[in-house]
Amino acid sequence: MTRGSPRLGLCSVTLRHLDVAGVLAAAVEAGLECVEWGADVHVPAGDEAAAVRVRGATEEAGLAVASYGSYYRAGCTDPAEFDGVLRSAVLLGAPRIRIWAGATGTEEASPEERAAVVEDTRRAAELAADVGVYLAYEFHRNTLTDGADRALRLLEEVGRPDVLTYWQPPLDVADSDALLGLDAVIGGVAAVHAFSWWPGTTRLPLSARSELWGGVFGRLRVGGGGGPMDVLLEFVPGDDEGILAREARTLRGVGESR
Repeated sequence: MTRGSPRLGLCSVTLRHLDVAGVLAAAVEAGLECVEWGADVHVPAGDEAAAVRVRGATEEAGLAVASYGSYYRAGCTDPAEFDGVLRSAVLLGAPRIRIWAGATGTEEASPEERAAVVEDTRRAAELAADVGVYLAYEFHRNTLTDGADRALRLLEEVGRPDVLTYWQPPLDVADSDALLGLDAVIGGVAAVHAFSWWPGTTRLPLSARSELWGGVFGRLRVGGGGGPMDVLLEFVPGDDEGILAREARTLRGVGESR
């Protein structure tokens, strides 16, 4: 059974140099559908007025709030800080909160650190579930989701259907291997951060890895976690809002071809 086309959106962190109006204008011009608002600049955790204001502006622009991109690190951040994160997400109208799976890679994490991430994630997920919000881990090195098999293992340990993961191309991993990793974790994927880095953190246009992104879209049509599947543009070359429309066209093109 297919899921249909994913929603295309933008991570506000991509354009953190712009104000909220500038981010929205760029997203609308690029024909995007939704925004993941970050806690770094535009919607600081606990700033209730900012969350209400950004929600209103997003709706007025005809866009959806995809998620709240928090910097809450399960098992590391003071648990009391999740209250502000959750309040902001609710006032923002975000159905999903992005959190981080600790601050240590899988190989380096002690059993105690791993247990703390699992326990804190469960605690936060229960609080979020009470207000109709679910959680998804950032898929990132130096955390317990530093690989597809590792993210899958963590999701299984947490054992909650309302805790999922993001996915993004791992650093310096060939397209074929990246897609194999996506295959492994696809059932737990809530959203994808879309960018093309190669080699290292060198930022390329999405078209430079069109085979990768075509493969990603093909998989997202038949898999993924609950709710609408979001593909969110992140880290465009030069942080340049002027090329956002071009990058969005690339995503639409590879998506329509699959």
